[in-house]
Amino acid sequence: MQNLVIYNTLHRQKERFQPIAAPNVGMYVCGPTVYGDPHLGHARPSITFDILFRYLQHIGYKVRYVRNITDVGHLEHDADDGDDKIAKKARLEQLEPMEIAQYYTNRYHDAMRALNVLPPSIEPHATGHIIEQEELVKEILANGYAYESNGSIYFDVEKYNKDHRYGVLSGRNLTDTIDNSRELAGVSEKKSQADFALWKRAMPEHIMRWPSPWSDGFPGWHCECTAMGRKYLGSHFDIHGGGMDLVFPHHECEIAQAVASQGDEMVKYWMHNNMITINGQKMGKSLNNFITLEQFFTGNQETLDQAYSPMTIRFFILSAHYRGTVDFSNEALQAAQKGYERLMNGIDDLSRIQPSSESDAETGRFVAAFRQKCYDAMNDDLMTPAVISSLFEACHVINLLIDHKAQISAANLKELHDAMHLFAFDILGLMNERGGNNDAREEAYGKVVDMVLDLRAKAKAEKNWAVSDQIRDALADAGFQVKDTKDGVTWKLDR
Repeated sequence: MQNLVIYNTLHRQKERFQPIAAPNVGMYVCGPTVYGDPHLGHARPSITFDILFRYLQHIGYKVRYVRNITDVGHLEHDADDGDDKIAKKARLEQLEPMEIAQYYTNRYHDAMRALNVLPPSIEPHATGHIIEQEELVKEILANGYAYESNGSIYFDVEKYNKDHRYGVLSGRNLTDTIDNSRELAGVSEKKSQADFALWKRAMPEHIMRWPSPWSDGFPGWHCECTAMGRKYLGSHFDIHGGGMDLVFPHHECEIAQAVASQGDEMVKYWMHNNMITINGQKMGKSLNNFITLEQFFTGNQETLDQAYSPMTIRFFILSAHYRGTVDFSNEALQAAQKGYERLMNGIDDLSRIQPSSESDAETGRFVAAFRQKCYDAMNDDLMTPAVISSLFEACHVINLLIDHKAQISAANLKELHDAMHLFAFDILGLMNERGGNNDAREEAYGKVVDMVLDLRAKAKAEKNWAVSDQIRDALADAGFQVKDTKDGVTWKLDR
């Protein structure tokens, strides 16, 4: 089994991954709040933890991957005024809240399928786990770390901080947290500005409400992940992930809730992906600077120069390490598109290579080291940019082989083929969007053109430029566009 090292946000260092119950891994990732179309900011955590899910399974672990749907109780971070975003949108559009939640859940799933993000093992909804959240609140109350105020229940952060430490994940101290809190509606119910809602009494106009021992109301945002994580993964599990913007307050509050309810922390490794930014500013709905994934796929947005395919988006995100910032620009996406096409061309060109009796020394050394080099990159905190770099090196070798400037044995060719498919498709989760010529006529065209291009490559290797140009021009006359690029030869049929 591979020796995977991941960055633990809690300890602020890379650590060797050692599951609590090997070979079983429990992984919980904060999913979307379903009150609007999924945007590029949603794509990054989904793809990041899809890579982790894929890789853990590949190296031999049995993974239970839980990714929640937030469809109630999502308050504005420290604003415990009961303004649930889904309920608010339902009032504006005169729909049932669950209509809003279901519609945008479906939209999210459609976008994830387009991005080739695998579905999780379990996808619980917050509204389906109200009882578990109420039980969590009862436990925290019984242990003395919460109090009732006007039918709402608040977590007593100051009391908790005396016995434990509030701020272990974010590195904040309680004094700074209180000083930086804003005066907000409903804060008078709380003992301290740092306290957060575990249960909110619903106002008469509030349309999402459930009965509880304290009031008709709804759970606070932070309760759902603690309650559902424990229900499906147990009181101790391996990985909790999400965007870096969730470190405080959401994940900090989750840690406090777990310790206050059961006496110790639930999670062994905390992992966080960094943000996608536009002009250095976080992309998100709250800042109204987001671009939806559908707009990327169609190009129907004023800041976009063109449409970008789902695999271009996935390649763009994987081209940076998950803990690094990615700044959106058309130039960056166009570079990702070229990189993705270069990789797909290289993989397609594997079928054009005729093996020799043996590999030349340099090609043999490259193939022998290629697979482990990719594993080493993945084992180093999921270093996907290094995997892509190695795949590009393989594309360079493929170009040399096609141009007859190198030779490869049948065994080495199979190993190169298998390793490239493993890391590009199975682990990085890319797909060849060209679809592989399912039409029989196009498949026949492809075989003929590849054969002719192979003859042209031999002519070029022999410096027979006249024959090389003649083949290119003849293909052009027949309706085939042939381009010589630094990454190899590409062709397509004009329709």
